[in-house]
Amino acid sequence: MIVFITGASSGFGAEMARTFVKHGHQVVLAARRLERLDALAAELGDSALPLVMDVTDKDAINDALALLPQSWRQIDVLINNAGLALGTQAAHEAPLADWETMISTNCTGLVAMTRALLPAMVARGGGLIINIGSVAGSYPYPGGNVYGATKAFVEQFTLNLRADLVGTGVRATNLAPGLCGGTEFSNVRFKGDDAAAAKVYEGTQPLTAGDIAETAYWLATLPPHININHIEMMPTCQGFSPFTIKRQ
Repeated sequence: MIVFITGASSGFGAEMARTFVKHGHQVVLAARRLERLDALAAELGDSALPLVMDVTDKDAINDALALLPQSWRQIDVLINNAGLALGTQAAHEAPLADWETMISTNCTGLVAMTRALLPAMVARGGGLIINIGSVAGSYPYPGGNVYGATKAFVEQFTLNLRADLVGTGVRATNLAPGLCGGTEFSNVRFKGDDAAAAKVYEGTQPLTAGDIAETAYWLATLPPHININHIEMMPTCQGFSPFTIKRQ
């Protein structure tokens, strides 16, 4: 099995790569940071192929895919993992540039990667697309605004893929985690403020990147007649937020 993972240089992506390689599969490691990709590829050996690519750049996607050796081109599983959240400001205070970056990565980049690899899957009569969503796509919270909206897009796009792909043998799943620690997610969201990032997980036992990786591996190794439409994961320390009520 050949697995193509975007955002593979750290966090969920790197851990998913380790999991698939450990079980004997080949992994294309796609991300922007060459040094991190090279380090991960050195760790994983010949079963991993680093590919420098920015999902927000359609030309970069096409150029990178053209560089794949012939023996690596039959992608069985695409994991659209590249994504980010920026800031927690209210909508009337959030920088428009942050919103645009989240949309271009979480939505536009995801659909561009899907469109690039999907036709070959359909032609072969099999394949799997795992889109990394979030519970934020289902449950709003103050400061979630555009991030939550991008993950709601991921949910609907995945379901609409399923509608189009009935009978093709190609599967699609939205894997939507809740609170998950041990990654750069919150450090990126708070733009390098490590103290603010650490506070998010203070006193909790969050999900780990390993939990997400094991779930992705389970999805990819199910019998091919089974499609899991949506998986929502939360740690037991997390629940559903109450309605926000502004009191005088």
